[in-house]
Amino acid sequence: MVKRLLFVCLGNICRSPAAEGVFLSLIHAQGIESNYEVDSAGTGGWHVGSPADSRMQRAAKRRGIDLPSKARQINSKDLNYFDYILTMDNDNLSLVKSMAKKEKLSKTPIIKPILSYSDNKKLIEVPDPYYGGEKGFEEVLDLLGDACLGLLKELVTSDKATLH
Repeated sequence: MVKRLLFVCLGNICRSPAAEGVFLSLIHAQGIESNYEVDSAGTGGWHVGSPADSRMQRAAKRRGIDLPSKARQINSKDLNYFDYILTMDNDNLSLVKSMAKKEKLSKTPIIKPILSYSDNKKLIEVPDPYYGGEKGFEEVLDLLGDACLGLLKELVTSDKATLH
């Protein structure tokens, strides 16, 4: 059964498209793309239709990661469609949970911070690199690489558990 994952940040041009790209890269490397549907969105609509921030694209490209998505805003259909909604920070976590409470959901998605899957327990939020320098984009990719790997391990483990 295909698992559907949505990564969410504020504007959907830095952190969430990076998380999407990192996760896509991981599942591609494992040859398990058909097991997952992956997307990203923002809680704000300022950048709808725009590609990922050019600084994030450059940082990702240096690691061989493609950022294919165009910015879009999360909507109520997403809450009913995706199995996992993974947020980058507490503000976006609160916004998504608030949206979910207001909706009549046919199913309840798992709504969690992406860093809850990280081995690095020092941070609970992915910092927004938008107003910083190039180093911030690299740090975000490091955090997301660790967290997405932890997420994938958990998903693969749960898939194996349901097969038995």
